Amino acid sequence: MKLDSVDELGPIDYLVVEFPRERANFSGEVREELAALIESGQIRVLDLLFLKKHADGSFEGFEKHEFEDGQADALRELAGEVSELLSEEDVANIAEALEPETIAAVLVWENTWAAPFAGALRRAGGQLVAGGRIPIQSILAALDADVDAAQTEGV
Repeated sequence: MKLDSVDELGPIDYLVVEFPRERANFSGEVREELAALIESGQIRVLDLLFLKKHADGSFEGFEKHEFEDGQADALRELAGEVSELLSEEDVANIAEALEPETIAAVLVWENTWAAPFAGALRRAGGQLVAGGRIPIQSILAALDADVDAAQTEGV
């Protein structure tokens, strides 16, 4: 990945998705949805890594794995040329959070849809001081509480 300036870069996010070893499936619908995000220009994959955590707590990281039917290869093809942004320490910290006997995919991506806005903020002298995500469970609970309150008021 080559950038001419930091102004071209959108916000960077990552996620770690853990699967029981026998149920790891990175093809099919997962691949299709990731492909749609890439093809629409909403994201650019910067790094993609797979981790396997063993029963004894040890782990191994790999870029491809011998999944059935080339599942990981199909997903990996979408990433194209990646930058290996994750350090050994990052990978060890991620592996620590995994349950034994699991396989995880670690995806790092740029939110290219937000790059023009992020660049404008940087050129205006803005600096990100906080960010975060609201868990979907929290949003659903708040919506349920609103519905319950509306029903109580209507009774």
